[in-house]
Amino acid sequence: MQHSIIGSSEQTRRLQQLIDSIAPADVSVLVTGESGCGKELVAQAIHDRSERRYRPFIAVNCGAIPADLLESQLFGHKKGAFTGAIADHRGKLQEADTGTLFLDEIGDMPLSMQVKLLRVLQERNVTPIGSNQLIDIDIRVVAATHRNLEDEIAAGRFRADLFYRLNVLPVQVLPLRDRRSEIPELIEHFAEGLKSVDRPITLAPGLSNLLQAYDWPGNVRELSNTVHRLSVLYPGQRLDLHNVDATMLPPGALEGLSELPTPIEDDGVDAFEGLIEAEQGDSASDVAAQKFLQDSVGASETSRVDDEFESIVMLAQGYEDFRAQGQSLKGMLSEIEQDLIARALEETGGNVSRCAKLLKMQRTTLIERIKKYELRVA
Repeated sequence: MQHSIIGSSEQTRRLQQLIDSIAPADVSVLVTGESGCGKELVAQAIHDRSERRYRPFIAVNCGAIPADLLESQLFGHKKGAFTGAIADHRGKLQEADTGTLFLDEIGDMPLSMQVKLLRVLQERNVTPIGSNQLIDIDIRVVAATHRNLEDEIAAGRFRADLFYRLNVLPVQVLPLRDRRSEIPELIEHFAEGLKSVDRPITLAPGLSNLLQAYDWPGNVRELSNTVHRLSVLYPGQRLDLHNVDATMLPPGALEGLSELPTPIEDDGVDAFEGLIEAEQGDSASDVAAQKFLQDSVGASETSRVDDEFESIVMLAQGYEDFRAQGQSLKGMLSEIEQDLIARALEETGGNVSRCAKLLKMQRTTLIERIKKYELRVA
C-alpha cells in the first residue's frame, strides 16, 4: 500500500525528493518535527519506496507504552518469565524481521531501554525476556521524535551513542504554518476521503483564508480533525464565516481575522440578504431590523434602497442592463452594505454584538466587513 504525502509546495517537493533518495539506502533514519506534522507518514513513505516495501512495517509509540511493559513489547518474552506471562510472546523487533521498525517518539524512551536498543542495533539480534537464546533479526529502523535530541543529550535524558546510531539519515518535517499554501489542498483531500460523509464540504474564500491564516499548533492532525468535525456537522455544504458556528473552529482561529485578505467572492451580499430577510420576516428581530432601516436610514434612503432592490430584480428578469448604464451590481451592493453597517454601528453606539443582531449577521462576518470598509467602532 502506497501512502501519499499531500502537498505541492516547494518544501514538500524537496521532502519527496529526499525520501526518494534515502529510501533505497538500507540504513537508519531519524525523522524530526512537531507533533502532528506527519512524521509517521514520512516513515511509511520511506518503507513503501524501499526494497523492503513488501515486508512488515511495524510501528511502536515509545511514549505511549509504560516503561515496565516496553521491554516485553519490543523484545518479547517466554512463558513464565514474569507474573502474567502465560504464553510465549514475539516482540515488535521479531515481528519487524526483514521489514521496517518505526520507533515513534524515541525521545520519550527510558534510558534503561535506550541501552538495550543500542545493543540490538549494533549486534542485530534480540534475546526475549526469560530466554538465553539469541535470535537474529534483519530490520531497518526509522525513528521519530518531536524533541530536540541534542538538547536531551545535554540534559542527560538521551544517550549520545544511540542518537548517532539513529541519525544516519536525518529528515525534518516542517510544521503546517511553514507551508500554509498546502492547507486548501489538504482540506480538500481530507474532506473527500471521509467515507462516513456522502458529499464533501467546500469552503468559500472567507473561511479558507481564515484557516490559512491560523498557525495550527496541532499541525496536520489538528487540520484533519477540524475538517472531519465540519464534514459531520455540515455535510455537503459550502461553508463560510456566516454559516459556521465559531465554536466548531479551532480555538484562536478567529484572532487572525484582522489579517485576512478580503475575499472577492460574496462581497456585499451577506448584509443585503439580511435586509431582504428583514423585509420579508415577521419575527421580533425582523421587525426591529425593518424599523431600524426606516428610522435610522430615513425615508429617502429607504426609498433608494427599495428602488435599487427593485432594479436588481428587474435585472434578474432581463428588463434592464446595468452595465449599459455604467453601474456595477457588486459595487452597488457593497455601497449599500457599507452604509447600512455604518448607520447600524451609530445606532448601537458601536456595540458590535448588538449591531450584528440588528443586521441579522454573524458577529464574525460583521467584524470582517468592518475591517474591510475601515469603519470606526466607538
